[in-house]
Amino acid sequence: MIGMTAAFPTAPSTTALERGSEIAPRFDANGLIAAVTTDAGTGEVLMLAWMNAEALRLTLDTGYAHYWSRSRGELWKKGETSGQLQLVQEIRVDCDQDAVLLKVLPQGDGGACHVGFRSCFYRVVEDGKLVERSE
Repeated sequence: MIGMTAAFPTAPSTTALERGSEIAPRFDANGLIAAVTTDAGTGEVLMLAWMNAEALRLTLDTGYAHYWSRSRGELWKKGETSGQLQLVQEIRVDCDQDAVLLKVLPQGDGGACHVGFRSCFYRVVEDGKLVERSE
């Protein structure tokens, strides 16, 4: 199944969607769901990305985080070129199955951000301006 677009079932009812054991993700009109990624050890939020059905299936099947790049229009395995692979420890799905939470062990230098920071959330708003903070 790796490399193939994997279909997921549609939940037959709200109860099945919200309380059932079947993975039945509700992708948006573009075929995507939000994926929040945190460090499994510290709980730090590392990044927010998007997954299509294939990215979610590959993540489930391989144990490594895969995402869909909206800007490049392509599937990508996180860290394939940077070495910042994300080894998935746990996957959670929200109550209406339109978002996932990945708890990962960051590999390589431990970073997640393509700009070079550990987390993509490296800026804070202060007095209406963005200020870089690495902590």
